[in-house]
Amino acid sequence: MPRIRRFVLAFFMLAAVACSWLAPLDAPAMQQVDAGLKRALVSFASARALNAVISVAQGTELSVQPLGVGVTLTPGQLLDPVNDLVEKFATLMLAASVAFGVQKALITMGGYWLLSLALTTVALGWIGLHLRQQVAPAWLSRALVVLLMLRFAIPVVTLGTDVLWQKFLAPDYQASQQLIDISSAQAARLAPPAVPENQGVLDKMKGWLAENADVKARFESLKQAAEQATEHIIRLIVIFLLQTLVIPLLLLWGLYGVARGVFERAGRERRDTPRLP
Repeated sequence: MPRIRRFVLAFFMLAAVACSWLAPLDAPAMQQVDAGLKRALVSFASARALNAVISVAQGTELSVQPLGVGVTLTPGQLLDPVNDLVEKFATLMLAASVAFGVQKALITMGGYWLLSLALTTVALGWIGLHLRQQVAPAWLSRALVVLLMLRFAIPVVTLGTDVLWQKFLAPDYQASQQLIDISSAQAARLAPPAVPENQGVLDKMKGWLAENADVKARFESLKQAAEQATEHIIRLIVIFLLQTLVIPLLLLWGLYGVARGVFERAGRERRDTPRLP
């Protein structure tokens, strides 16, 4: 291996050792995780609010059908498909919140001083063999790759994911989240009003019909308001899956491949370098 390449690789290893103690990536990565967690919780709250409104509308079937006034409502059949999607969306947002929490915990654990000490020890041993043009044992190179991944993979992946988020996903998220909130507010206005428990069944029906002459049309409007959020719910599902699963796994796989390839290439070139007599 040319001398300049050896010193460049040794310099980068020393820089990695310094960064493992100084932790310049941990704080920015933690901020991005907190921002992602906040977005996931906001979307979760919106989904639960929409789910509550639809569930209340579905529950009115029990109070309207027994009156025998010729009005038969089946809001459950109208709203069940939308409500199922909203419930799944809420579950996914809860899972995304957990994923951000796991990332935060991994960043904290990766910055523990014992891990930095182990990385420093292994890296200095590898650098010493590397500068003397000696082939490092395979276990030493593998240990170095593992320690580098444990220390830097999550912060680097988090910051890389945030770059892609800001470039490609943030505008869609903001637009979809805003429209879901609008649909939730509209559905809340169309949902049947809450009534006191001591109010008679006939009084409930009279108040309901007084405000809404066409009950079926009201439920149709409620269904349309809920369905307006469907497309944007699917967009948010895709966005959070990309941010918490697909992009991080791809970046993690790419980092591991690069790190492993660099050390394997360095080992092959040292083995192939002719020794002077």
